[in-house]
Amino acid sequence: MGFLRIRTTVDERPGRLASLASALAAKGGNILGLSVQPDSDGTVDEFIADIPASADDVRVALEEAGGRRVKVVPATAHELTDEPTRVLLLAARLRAMPWRLPEILGDLLRADDARWVFGAVKGELPDPTLLVVPVAPRRSIRLRRTGLPFTMTEAARAAALVRLAQPPADPVSAERDVTLGDGTQVQVKSLAPIYREAVRDLHERCSPETRRFRYFTSSPSLPPRVFDRLCDRSKGHSLVAGYDGQVVALASLNFGAEPGTAEFTLLVEDRWQGRGLGAALTRLLLEEARDLGLAEVRATLLSDNARMRSLLISLGATLGYTDDPGVVEARIAVGVLAPVVPA
Repeated sequence: MGFLRIRTTVDERPGRLASLASALAAKGGNILGLSVQPDSDGTVDEFIADIPASADDVRVALEEAGGRRVKVVPATAHELTDEPTRVLLLAARLRAMPWRLPEILGDLLRADDARWVFGAVKGELPDPTLLVVPVAPRRSIRLRRTGLPFTMTEAARAAALVRLAQPPADPVSAERDVTLGDGTQVQVKSLAPIYREAVRDLHERCSPETRRFRYFTSSPSLPPRVFDRLCDRSKGHSLVAGYDGQVVALASLNFGAEPGTAEFTLLVEDRWQGRGLGAALTRLLLEEARDLGLAEVRATLLSDNARMRSLLISLGATLGYTDDPGVVEARIAVGVLAPVVPA
């Protein structure tokens, strides 16, 4: 048959990639390229292979090996170029000709069509072959690719390339003031060991219901090992919000085991809930996730946590139930976040 681009969604289990590779080898395939991408309901493994079998035979073999939603499309030798080199060359083109952003994004994702669209960006796209990448609050680029759905990882790549065409952002200080809707100013800082006692006091002031929503238990204290992990920048990043000498909220982004993903958690003192503080901290951490090149941020919450559900949905999250009917998983595609409108 020749060169094929093959994509399949798999459950994250040990040995699954080996099973897929064995299935391709059994069909006489020589794997020439491989990428692993997180997506909305599993991990997408993509292969470029030189294989004599037909596309239908390859699809059946991979489905029998545990693959889901297998897509097989023709590829060319041009697609065997080194991917980091190709992206760097596209970035150089963009710096020289930023007005050709749609065309360059189309080349990046090998899209069939790429064009400007104007108006509000929709948070959820029902057509997986259509990707809208925000560029400004009311300006985006719409890409379409027939036969091969876009993944969250590709959305993150597109968002990162778009930022090259935008004016340099002002450096963000580790400390910043956030003004809430009622005019109150809180100071946001990175979590550090010096806040150990203040975070302990925050937990003690929170109601049992608030602690249950955060930890699935109403325990009034945060174990020292958990606090130490939240302070470890190699494992993620946490922010604290302070007012009048007290820590009133704690938000964390913890790197996940799957590449390109992170877990988000949030604790806001009762008297500060409903004032926009949780949304502000969530936005800051989602922007950091985008800066880190993450494709997806996830949050696990109790199904009766209505305030958190509403917050995450407002930021474009999709919700899905887990094996536990009382627990919901929220997933936010970082690459399709709408830019923040300047105050």
